[in-house]
Order: sequence, then C-alpha cells, then structure tokens
Amino acid sequence: MELNTDFSKRVVVHSETLDWVPSPMPGVDRRMLDRIGDEVARATTIVRYAPNSHFSPHTHDGGEEFLVLDGVFQDEHGDFPAGSYIRNPPTSSHTPSSTQGCTIFVKLWQFDPDDRTNVQIDANAASYAPSDDEPGVATTLLHEDAVELVRMERWDADASVDRPAPGGMELLILEGNVIEGGDILSKGSWLRLPKGARFKAQAGPDGVRFWAKTGHLAVPPIDPAAPAA
Repeated sequence: MELNTDFSKRVVVHSETLDWVPSPMPGVDRRMLDRIGDEVARATTIVRYAPNSHFSPHTHDGGEEFLVLDGVFQDEHGDFPAGSYIRNPPTSSHTPSSTQGCTIFVKLWQFDPDDRTNVQIDANAASYAPSDDEPGVATTLLHEDAVELVRMERWDADASVDRPAPGGMELLILEGNVIEGGDILSKGSWLRLPKGARFKAQAGPDGVRFWAKTGHLAVPPIDPAAPAA
C-alpha cells in the first residue's frame, strides 16, 4: 500500500473526517496518514484501541514512536495515559493493549537503524519555555538527536511564525487551531512539509497546541520491504 508517499509535496490530512479502518486485530482500528507497505510498513497513523483490546506481541525492527491522545495505553513496560510520548527503538518489543481504551498517534519504521534510545515522557507534566524570537510561542522538548527534533508547541491567540524547515516538518494539532497555507488546521489535523519548505502560520483566536517534528524528512524514507543494502 502507498499513501502520501511523495515526500517532495506538502500534505494536509484532517484525520477526524476519515473513517476508521479495522486492523487485523479485533477492536483495533486505524486512520492512515502516510504509508509505504502493507502490515509491515513505514507508516504514520492514528490508532484506536477499544476497551479490553490488544495487539499481538511483536518486535519493532524499524522502531516505533507514539503519542497517547486519549485514554490509557498499556504494555508490559507500564500504563501510559494521554500526553505520554514514547520512543521504542529498533529491536524493542512489546504487547500493546488498553483496558479502558485509548487513541494514539504512531509512527513506524522512521528511526535510524542504529538508534537504541528509549524515551518515556509525560508531556502533560513538562514545562514550556517561551521562545526568544517568536512572541506568544512556547515549546517543550521531547527528543533531539543528530537527525531530528521532536517537541510540543503552544501558541497564544493570533501568534504567528515564519520559520525555515530545511529538513522538513510534520505536526499534529492537539488543541485549538492554526492557519497554514490557506488551510485551517484543527484538532486531529496532520501537516507534512517537505525539506526546504517554510512554515508560515498563525494561531486562531483560542491559540493552538501541537506535536511537531523537524529535520527527519531530509533523510529518504525507508521501505521495510526493500532488501538490506
């Protein structure tokens, strides 16, 4: 399966308007944002676990990164409520489940193959630092390495930015809305800007909060089905 695989183009998906698509596991449904591959895929997805649902035990050969949007995600490593940001690096394994149900934003096969850094952060408890050069903008760091920067951003009402995105940018709106490229991005909207783009946007009257990743789109996407070099 291929979905939004031209990484040279800007993409916007209003995920909350999409139908839920059943996964191979009963009670686990998906809204796909981009994808290269079938069940083993380089993918960006919204995943919903019904109460008392689970996924089979598996190993993440290409790594897994996710943000819990609502409910409580669970595995043998702990219980992760809404606001939890998790990075399970390549070769890690787990058995996902949710007793009360949950929704997560998840990215698969988007790690450096040599990355072995596990991250578990409660973004709700993180402090936001005001930007020095973007009035009304505050951020909190979730992860940074040689390739990418992951953070949460919170903007005051009507705050605006105009910044370069040399390595591309991706964001998911969590609260409020922002206008970018003529589109109003509200809760659940996902934006992907290609490398070399500029991010020019203005928050709505209630401000906005979103998850953002930059830098990673400078690296060609991995196709999990391709033979190893």
